[in-house]
Amino acid sequence: MPAACCGGLECILCATCARWAWRRCSHAGAHDSASWPPASAPDFAPIPRACRAILASYEDDLSHPRWAPPPFGYRIDPSSVIRRATYADTADRCPPYLIYFDRYNSEVVLAVRGLNLGRGADYRLLLDNRPEPQRFDGGYVHRGLLKAAVWVLNREAETLRRALMEAGPECRLVFAGHSLGAGVAAMMAAVAVNCLDRFGGIERERVRCYAVAPARCMSIDLAVKYADVIHSVVLQDDFLPRTPTPLEHIFGSIFCLPCLLFLVCMRDTFMPEVKMLKDPKRLYAPGRIYHIIERRPCSCGRMPPDVKTAIPVEGRFEHIVLSCNAMYDHSLVWIEREAQKALDRMQESYDSMIPPTQPIIVRDQSLDREYKDAVEKTAHLMTKHNDFSSNKEPYEDIYIPLDYEQNRMSSMEPKSDWEELVEKLFNDDDEAEGHGVMEKSSNGDVNQHSLLHTYD
Repeated sequence: MPAACCGGLECILCATCARWAWRRCSHAGAHDSASWPPASAPDFAPIPRACRAILASYEDDLSHPRWAPPPFGYRIDPSSVIRRATYADTADRCPPYLIYFDRYNSEVVLAVRGLNLGRGADYRLLLDNRPEPQRFDGGYVHRGLLKAAVWVLNREAETLRRALMEAGPECRLVFAGHSLGAGVAAMMAAVAVNCLDRFGGIERERVRCYAVAPARCMSIDLAVKYADVIHSVVLQDDFLPRTPTPLEHIFGSIFCLPCLLFLVCMRDTFMPEVKMLKDPKRLYAPGRIYHIIERRPCSCGRMPPDVKTAIPVEGRFEHIVLSCNAMYDHSLVWIEREAQKALDRMQESYDSMIPPTQPIIVRDQSLDREYKDAVEKTAHLMTKHNDFSSNKEPYEDIYIPLDYEQNRMSSMEPKSDWEELVEKLFNDDDEAEGHGVMEKSSNGDVNQHSLLHTYD
């Protein structure tokens, strides 16, 4: 009898392990966006340009480029470059960046480089995140990325304002970044739309952010709230948008990637998705997601790329994909190449189709409906969390000075204007006035309209 029981338990254990192994090994990157609708050519058109702008920030001289993508290069006029910041200029407070004026598309672009594996300052920036993420505008964000974004805006806001004023009333402000720079660009966009008067009073619709292969940097309510401004781009199996913060796991993957993937996959498999979504401090890839698919499960080689887009609430790249391309798909060069191929395919299909009646209005209505549905789902999740945590002690909001530990400002030196503006966003979380904080009505329901942008 005991032998039979042991044999039965062993069979159950083997079956459980086999089921887990099958679920993890069979999960492909294409499954994450299988139910999403395809992206349209007009909405996806700025993304290849943003990728080229980020690549151009790596060049020392755009007149003699060394890594220009074929066949047309960066398509940037070197005389339009307003500022180029190097590592010496940024003093390790953020990655180098490039500011230029795109006359053809009427855009002022600030493009931020990605993570440099050879510089310890970039590691410190990613690891600058406490167990309790930084509170911001009713949600939570990555502390180090927020500090870097505020530092750049404090340095370049006047330059951007002058460029927008000289370019005219139709010019847009675009933030772009890759990897680490994508997180910084996303936080800059989130801060900028709360302080539009600092950029000449431009409208929210004229601010855009394209975060290419972004790090997880904001909670789910903020990711949905800024979905009309921030657009994230993920290529197939890219590991970084799927890697939960704290980001120490990323650096462990450099030394022992198979062990890391195994342990993270085990944790994600046995942690229910409901439990993940109920955690308001869990960080996610920001904004609307564009997922570029170029491989299908059980297929050999690459296929013509397709692009799916959505504002996901559940299933926002929760599980790491066990793929030999998980690191390769993070390359900006390959993302730019596949994004351009996908755009060319969409434009060919778009031009060959007979235009329906009022196509622009129909597309805008569908996007607005999708945004409102995502807001309603997020508000419902926050309602469950508020009911679950009503008996717990409230989290004490503590202001964190936006400076680096090795370059701490003296106590007598006043805060910069941007630090004071961001500090107000911290304080407004408790006041629950404006800035999109989710408020409770008298009957205990969450006010969904407070998630919508109210920046006049």
